[in-house]
Parts: sequence; structure tokens; C-alpha cells
Amino acid sequence: MKGVVHRARHAIWDVYNSLYRRVRRPLRGEYQPYSYTRPNRYPWLFEFAAMRIGSRPDLSILSFGCSRGDEVFSLRKYFPSAALKGIDVNPRNIARCLARARAEKPANMMFAAAATTEGEATSVYDAIFCLAVLCNGDLTTSGAERCDPLLDFERFDRMIGDFARCLKPGGLLLLHTTNFRFCDTAVARDFAVVLEADAKDLALDVLFDRNNRLMRGERERYRAVAFEKR
Repeated sequence: MKGVVHRARHAIWDVYNSLYRRVRRPLRGEYQPYSYTRPNRYPWLFEFAAMRIGSRPDLSILSFGCSRGDEVFSLRKYFPSAALKGIDVNPRNIARCLARARAEKPANMMFAAAATTEGEATSVYDAIFCLAVLCNGDLTTSGAERCDPLLDFERFDRMIGDFARCLKPGGLLLLHTTNFRFCDTAVARDFAVVLEADAKDLALDVLFDRNNRLMRGERERYRAVAFEKR
């Protein structure tokens, strides 16, 4: 019964969010205008990260673009003792995260409203999850030849560069569903690809190059999703 109620609340919120999206102005620093989320959305990716970095008690993990917090609360199952932090550009989402945290009282979990990781310390995180965030859902079906002015590669490159700054040596960066390729970024040389997704686990991303132009041919399939900082 509890699960049914939880799903119903999420369904109502998703409808509200869709309507709200149509009338509100884009938030400053926002990539993804849609706040769709669900619990344990990427179990195969979470399981890989848990096996890769273990579950020692001193782990520090960031969920960037945490939406309403489902990802952060799901990560607790995979990292029982880690310090978990979720940040999201939308203060409404963070308000919901904080309300849930007050109700459930999880240990060592925090949330903050932010558009970037510029306020985070250097070399502090063992893993950063950024899943279905550095993209814009409107580009998926628009048929646009260019991604600007909605998104641009330079901004993506800066964001990934700051993720790299925040990660410890040996830390994991996990990216899924983006409008650009990690391999095109300036910091890609400082990372090793440690996981490529199966085709069934990939979204039908619309990818753009360094010059913000649509990548030609069949829809590009960029399979690399987990990167380890050298």
C-alpha cells in the first residue's frame, strides 16, 4: 500500500511539474528542464559503482541534479555508510528532498540548491553521479541542427572540468544521458573509461559535437558511462 501511495504522489507531481514547466521561466544554470525521476532508476550503474569503490565508511558521494531525491535515497542501499549529498538547480526540488529527509531521518545525508559544483571542495568526492542531467529533453524530438542557444559544449566542458576537480584521485564520474560526449572534453585525458553500457541500458541520446552541431548519421550511441580519475 505504501508503494502505491508513493507512486501516486510521484505521478501527481510529474503532471504538476509538466504544467509548471510550460509557464515558468528557465532557471539560471539549468540544463534539464524536466524533473522526471524514480527510485533506483539505474540499478546496474549503482551496482557497478558499489563494486568498484566498495562500501567503506569514509566514502563521500555526490548526486548532481538530484531532482526530488530518489537517486540519493536509492544510493543509500548501495553505500550504507557513505556521506551522501544531493544538489539540484531547482529550489523546489530541494525543498522536497529536505521534507523527505526530515520525515525519514536518514544518517549522513544532505541537500543543497546549486547550479554547479563550484561551491564544493577540491578532491573531496569518491564518486559523482550525473544522470540524465546534462541534456535538454526538448532537443530529443526537436530535430534541431544545433543545440545552442538551449545548450552549448563550452558550458558542458566547464561543468565536467569542475566535476574532475571535485573528485579524489581514483574517484568515479558516472554520466548517463547527455547531449555531448565525455571523450570530447578537455579533462577526458585524465580519466580511464571503466564501464560501457549495454545498448539496452542506453537512452536514445541526441548528441552534438564541440561546435554545437548535430552529430550526423544514425543516432550516435556513446556507450561510455563510467570514468575513473587517474
